[in-house]
Amino acid sequence: MSGRFIVFEGVEGSGKTTQVQRLQTWLLQNQPLLPSQTNSEFQIVVTREPGGTDVGQEIRQLLLHSEQEPIADRAELLLYAADRAQHVEAFLKPRLTKGHWVLCDRYTDSTIAYQGYGRGLDHTLIDQLNQIATGGLQSDLTLWLDLEVETGLARTQRRGASDRMEKAELAFHQRVQQGFVKLAEQHPQRIVRIDASGTEEQVAERIQTVVKQRFSIAS
Repeated sequence: MSGRFIVFEGVEGSGKTTQVQRLQTWLLQNQPLLPSQTNSEFQIVVTREPGGTDVGQEIRQLLLHSEQEPIADRAELLLYAADRAQHVEAFLKPRLTKGHWVLCDRYTDSTIAYQGYGRGLDHTLIDQLNQIATGGLQSDLTLWLDLEVETGLARTQRRGASDRMEKAELAFHQRVQQGFVKLAEQHPQRIVRIDASGTEEQVAERIQTVVKQRFSIAS
């Protein structure tokens, strides 16, 4: 595929959504400098998991906002896999094939961190489901926004109503954070740690530096 696939990961409140938007704006401003960008229909698009498709929006509602009954851990895992399978086929692959740049808020590492380390589900099973759901599609770059769990959760509380995942106990979020630490150690070529403390502008500059180096974008 000729496009570029950049994923943002991190614990709750780490600033992913904000930084995805900031990077899209920065890339659009520097679009003439992007390598191999000759398609007149070239786009820099933003998406998320769960919820990057119409089907995914319904799954997202179930996963994060449903109060009908508790969701079993394995059911949660399978719902995320279903969302991802639809996302890859209906959104990601078509755009990457056309050469577009795709910025995604969460992808496979979140499932390993949240359902593997956080929930304690079998990692081999998760790897198998991720492979099935993605068909082998990996990010070209994953930006891990590293922030203390307590700081991130405090940010989410200031935003107002919390979703089902944000309401989980502190120990769960600490296990998730440890999962991201382990993943970054295991995949240093794909995952780059970004210090997510400081102002939005400071974090955005750190991200831009990494993206310029990784994709040979001239200053």
